[in-house]
Amino acid sequence: MVERNPEVRHMRLLVAEDDPKLLKTLIHIFEQNKFSVDGVSNGGDALTYAQSMEYDGLVLDIMMPGMDGLQVLHTLRQNGITTPALFLTARTEVSQRVEGLDAGADDYLPKPFATAELLARVRAMLRRKDTFLPDLLTLGEVTLNRSTYQLAFRDRLQALSGREFQILEMLMQAPGSIISTERFITHLWGWDTTVDTSVVWVHVSNLRKKINALGAPLDIRFIRNAGYTLEVRS
Repeated sequence: MVERNPEVRHMRLLVAEDDPKLLKTLIHIFEQNKFSVDGVSNGGDALTYAQSMEYDGLVLDIMMPGMDGLQVLHTLRQNGITTPALFLTARTEVSQRVEGLDAGADDYLPKPFATAELLARVRAMLRRKDTFLPDLLTLGEVTLNRSTYQLAFRDRLQALSGREFQILEMLMQAPGSIISTERFITHLWGWDTTVDTSVVWVHVSNLRKKINALGAPLDIRFIRNAGYTLEVRS
């Protein structure tokens, strides 16, 4: 059984991004990873929402209409609002990153980004707030470390790639449930991806090899016309 604290609530994020397609993708990514999310598309709304102090973390684009992300965060910090913030933006020069951090950001991730890295950075940001998702996801004697992307069984460790980690995390969060290939694809690659089902199969195949190398009592089963499920051997 997965160990969970029933009193731990889902972390609540505010995402501000002026590209409608990317905003929709970000909301989907976070919601599928157990975050509660509000999305806005301009700086004015971002400031208004963030001033409510109802959020555990902020994910802000810099280039937004009206008020840019730097102005939003600078205003929040001047008003004593310390909600952790991550800038997600196409601006990648070192001087611009420094500008963002000086405005009060906790972290900075340039576009385009990998979903796994985005989630890891947001979790790290929330850890600094002292209310966060647990680093370790445990199923029986098997542990998945969300910070290091390592799978552990007893005294053995196996490193996973970003996609392998994400697939196994989804499976371990719902052991015994069936997750369709389409759900993996939309969750990990986005709605408009050209990735096909064979890519998921390759990652699952590699995962199985690594699980077997550990000797871990986990089986990833494929159920025809349904999807994949994770079973724990007794």
